[in-house]
Amino acid sequence: MTADQELQIIVRQGKEPNPTVQDERNSVSSSQAEVSHSNTYKRWLRVTLYTFFVISGQTVATILGRVYYDNGGNSKWLATVVQLVGFPVLLPYYILSFKTHATTDRDGKRTSPRNRVLVYVVLGLLVGADCYLYSIGLLYLPVSTYSLICASQLAFNAFFSYFLNSQKLTPIILNSLFLLTISSTLLAFNNEETDSTKVTKGEYVKGFICTVAASAGYGLVLSLQQLAFLKVLKKQNFSEVMDMIIYVSLVASSVSVVGLFASSEWKTLSSEMDNYKHGKVSYIMNLVWTAVTWQVFSIGGTGLIFELSSLFSNAISVLGLPVVPILAVIIFHDKMNGLKVISMILAIWGFTSYVYQQYLDDKNLKKNHEITTTESPDPPEAEESTWQSK
Repeated sequence: MTADQELQIIVRQGKEPNPTVQDERNSVSSSQAEVSHSNTYKRWLRVTLYTFFVISGQTVATILGRVYYDNGGNSKWLATVVQLVGFPVLLPYYILSFKTHATTDRDGKRTSPRNRVLVYVVLGLLVGADCYLYSIGLLYLPVSTYSLICASQLAFNAFFSYFLNSQKLTPIILNSLFLLTISSTLLAFNNEETDSTKVTKGEYVKGFICTVAASAGYGLVLSLQQLAFLKVLKKQNFSEVMDMIIYVSLVASSVSVVGLFASSEWKTLSSEMDNYKHGKVSYIMNLVWTAVTWQVFSIGGTGLIFELSSLFSNAISVLGLPVVPILAVIIFHDKMNGLKVISMILAIWGFTSYVYQQYLDDKNLKKNHEITTTESPDPPEAEESTWQSK
């Protein structure tokens, strides 16, 4: 064998891939795929749990709010306080779970305390005002009209998300928003007798305007929360979600308590409790469970913003609006008519459309990631093969 033939064999061996290295590559790729699949499964499990929290929390809290007003409650500021003041029930879970959730900064930078406080104060003030407006609307409007106006928060949220969060409004998303809005709009055509006969025309108009303003404010708050997660807090972890809920609720609760005392409504609470139709115990339990269920809703809504987007969180909350009349059939013995059935079907259809869009987005993201991983070279091994060839 000549020297040239020996050199050719050495060069050919240098260019051939090392079986051991190739096996390691395949093992790493398989491991990464398994981790990615596991993370996707856990993510959608969290989304499902948050969705349940939003729908159940909002539905039960709205029913309890109606029960409070129908049985002698009349304090708008107290109804606002109970929407916000229940956040301390989250503290034990927050403390026990904090150590089990890793903190991962997106850009390695810590948010300044001044910016963090500013985020919590601004959002807290907006949430406090928003809850007060919702309390006025629920006092003066029948549930069907109230649900109709609350559905408009989807349009407001889509508007703010387009400018603040760069939300893409695909045809599927637009279809979902349209269906969810129509599903709640149908409730306005319910011709059942309500307690609205006890409300004057001026009070009705006041409730209508306040609920529209509250819906716009809620859409703005959701978009600002998402913007704060991405641009100010810059973290993807459990503690940021809980901090957002707790500190914003603290500021909003403080605002509502100040409003309760400044308006002098606190002076009538004692007589309100005494004259409550189902007694003092029922009065207190109603307020306590209203506070708890609104916190369940808050956890779900903030979690969906964290996992997906503010628009998805809002769509889920609107999905729960037609559920209120369904429960009213059981609790208040309302009649179930065709409009309510159609409303529920459209809501499920709209929700399914939105979930399908999220599925398509995840599928495209995974496909792009696989293409990028396949096309990217391995610099260290390429250099080693070149050296061996030489």
